[in-house]
Amino acid sequence: MITGELKNKVDKVWETFWTGGITNPLTVIEQFTYLLYIKGLDDNEKKKEMDAELLGIEHEGIFPQDKPQLRWSIFSNMGPDEMFNVVTQEVFPFIKDLGGKGSIYSKFMKDAIFVIPTPSLLARVVAGINGLMQASNTGGKKDTLGDLYEYLLSKLSTAGTNGQFRTPRHIIDMIVKLMKPTPEDIIVDPAAGSAGFLVSAGEYLKENHSDMFLVQSLREHFNQKMFHGFEMDGTMLRIGAMNMMLHGVDNPNIAYRDSLSEQNKDTEQYTLVLANPPFKGSLDYDSVSDDLLKITKTKKTELLFLALFLRMLKKGGRAAVIVPDGVLFGSSNAHKSIRKEIVDNQKLEAIISMPSGVFKPYAGVSTGVMIFTKTNAGGTDNVWFYDMKADGYSLDDKRSPIKENDISDILDRFSDLATERERKRNHQSFIVPVDEIRDNGYDLSINKYKESDFEEVKYEKPEIILTQIKKLEEEILVGFSELEKMVLSSGGNNDK
Repeated sequence: MITGELKNKVDKVWETFWTGGITNPLTVIEQFTYLLYIKGLDDNEKKKEMDAELLGIEHEGIFPQDKPQLRWSIFSNMGPDEMFNVVTQEVFPFIKDLGGKGSIYSKFMKDAIFVIPTPSLLARVVAGINGLMQASNTGGKKDTLGDLYEYLLSKLSTAGTNGQFRTPRHIIDMIVKLMKPTPEDIIVDPAAGSAGFLVSAGEYLKENHSDMFLVQSLREHFNQKMFHGFEMDGTMLRIGAMNMMLHGVDNPNIAYRDSLSEQNKDTEQYTLVLANPPFKGSLDYDSVSDDLLKITKTKKTELLFLALFLRMLKKGGRAAVIVPDGVLFGSSNAHKSIRKEIVDNQKLEAIISMPSGVFKPYAGVSTGVMIFTKTNAGGTDNVWFYDMKADGYSLDDKRSPIKENDISDILDRFSDLATERERKRNHQSFIVPVDEIRDNGYDLSINKYKESDFEEVKYEKPEIILTQIKKLEEEILVGFSELEKMVLSSGGNNDK
């Protein structure tokens, strides 16, 4: 989430595109992202060069030594005409072929088109992005592309109408920290969008398992086989692939795929699912994979994705996914059957209820985080519930930073569930035995189990209250009598 000076600078770059003749919001977002990516490549290369120099080792860079003009730091200092020629004729073709003709990345970039029409517009946008990145001051640790994309999406009139809104960065980070990815994990997001979950998981591993990069097999696993993301939108695929590469993943497995259809054959291939699948959607049975319908016969995408996660996970694999509240308490057979499957045949561990404002300004839907492990043999004993009331931002459309924030408390309590057993139902978090959940028809809404504090209010006896009312009535009548005397003594009216 971006605010303040950074937001203002993004607005200025957006206005530059607009006044320069590029008025389609999605086109602006895509062109904006290409340029951010080109700059990010140069920034990352500089860091790698500095590290190599510090360690006294050779560094084989991505930029040809005989073509320094491909680097942002070089061409951004050129005059408008020269810069335009270099970017259109050399830089853009270079990034489209990056990774080789057969790479996953180049496959999605082949349809990318650079449409900035004039040297003057390119020069102004480049200057704006230079100022923008200085204001962000992220040091490469934050998902700048994703955060910018989140804000840019708010400018689309259709943002969120089809579930196409980005999960806020701090919510993604919370979920990743709850799951604590390991160097051996194989991670998938079947509704990847801009690859925010995958990026956050990669950053978590860099911060908490930095020694994995000293082991060749683990380093190769990180770069080649760990991260998988599926998406149906070509623009999002390009943005997701660029986002992953900017965060140091050499060959992310970002693929065009309708995850719910027959074309997705993945079965028991992944150890960790991190996802926020589309909420609003109803599919024809013919377009849904048959084995998903066997788990829960429904047209609702939010339920079908839960069935998909179970199929894609290896035994022992874990999932942390965002679901709309309706999934947790819906009364249809499909709703009940998927909850029963997870509770009885898998191991449901936690339900974190989030406030409805988390996804504003895109949507006001109430959501929860569901955490479970695939066992195919049951194992649910107790389920941990947490009632998140604040996430560090106001819950209106402005989403301004505030002091109240439950995220650190959620992380602390989930890491030590043994101490949660003593918590009462009127606390913000508590444990519910699985038998109680079964007795309540597999209802997983926190309000089904949460107890409220009621203060006993003592009232006077009825006869005392009646006496008080009579006394008040007498006082009112006395007041009316005095008012009437004042009116009569003044002549009854003020006509002239």
